[in-house]
Amino acid sequence: MHDGGFMYMAFIFLLAAVVSVPIAQRLGLGSVLGYLLAGAAIGPFALGLVGTDVENIMHFAEFGVVMMLFLVGLELQPSLLWNMRLPILGLGGLQVVVTSSVFCLIGLLMGFEWQTALAVGLILSLSSTAIVLQSMNEKGLMPTEAGQSSFAVLLFQDIAVIPMLALLPLLALTSGQDIIASHGAGLSGWQQGLLVLGVVAGIIIGGRLLIRPLFRIIASTKLREIFTATALLLVIGIALLMEAAGLSAALGTFLAGVVLADSEYRHELEAEIEPFKGLLLGLFFISVGASIDFELLMSMPEVILGLVAILIAVKFVVLITLAKVFKLQSEQQWTFTFALAQGGEFCFVLFSFTSQNNILPASVSAPLVVVVALSMAFTPLLMIINERWVQPLFNRQLTNEQPADVIDDGETQIIIVGFGRFGQIVDRSLTL
Repeated sequence: MHDGGFMYMAFIFLLAAVVSVPIAQRLGLGSVLGYLLAGAAIGPFALGLVGTDVENIMHFAEFGVVMMLFLVGLELQPSLLWNMRLPILGLGGLQVVVTSSVFCLIGLLMGFEWQTALAVGLILSLSSTAIVLQSMNEKGLMPTEAGQSSFAVLLFQDIAVIPMLALLPLLALTSGQDIIASHGAGLSGWQQGLLVLGVVAGIIIGGRLLIRPLFRIIASTKLREIFTATALLLVIGIALLMEAAGLSAALGTFLAGVVLADSEYRHELEAEIEPFKGLLLGLFFISVGASIDFELLMSMPEVILGLVAILIAVKFVVLITLAKVFKLQSEQQWTFTFALAQGGEFCFVLFSFTSQNNILPASVSAPLVVVVALSMAFTPLLMIINERWVQPLFNRQLTNEQPADVIDDGETQIIIVGFGRFGQIVDRSLTL
């Protein structure tokens, strides 16, 4: 293993991406799986090319998710949220509630305390916004019914992280014990919950009263590089504010994006941040692959792989049931289900949060982090299974059942609007 600092790390990450992603694309595996495999290969538990401090790698790589969620927030105009209220609140809300309840019940049956079971259930109800949106966009599935339903569920999950961060400190295993947040202040559970709500309110109010006027001033300079610097300053500043409060940086920037969604500078912000988001999101996927603890996996393979199977199976059953209840088209039900049957990037954030705040013991959170990472790595494979083996079944069924189109051989009326030079050419062509 070589320890050459930031430049060496950057070289290894970029080399892994440049080598692995084109190969994965050529094999039909998609870029996300290519990034994940590259990360697993160069990670500390395989070749060890990027050192052993996985936590610092993940902290840096999470900036890609921060950028992505800021852009997702920018897309959420109030009119769009209102139009999607049924799938967001209905489909998304039921997915989180039902999935959390099932995992909580499984935890109770396994003998865990109800606080531990509830905390794990809430965290495992989340899916990966980064992987699902990336895979859907690559395959051109976002405009479909499955793509829109997946987006609605992921959107509700991202919003649900806010009350989860407020609720989880109240589930601390030791009653009355002070919780030490990452910013170093000793806070009790209810104080940490109030801190979450206060920071969220501050971002919303500050975005309305301060950020919009700031962008008007910057835009008046007509210097694009200053606008780019201001956009990055906004994202990084909110990320630092959230981390100082012991909260998720990605959550804060998502809220900032929502606040600025109806701003006149929304499109400029998207254009300036998009190039950074793509590269950093690839870095995040590589880091997820690098974070898979193969030593822990090898020490208890049956347990971890069994938990991965349970995670995917539970989500699969819940998602396909909800898809049928909300009457998605048959082929869209399966795409929707295969896409969301995994853990999410916020699971890493919440498991770290619960460990720091004495909510979950390390013996519970450490294996579950590996389970979530493996479930995310399996997602591109599940999408390939759906695309190559499941969807063709519906295409064959439609071909067998759908009657041939009836072609009317009679004369058809044609109206030519305008009879200039082009209209006359059309008229002559039709009368031949």
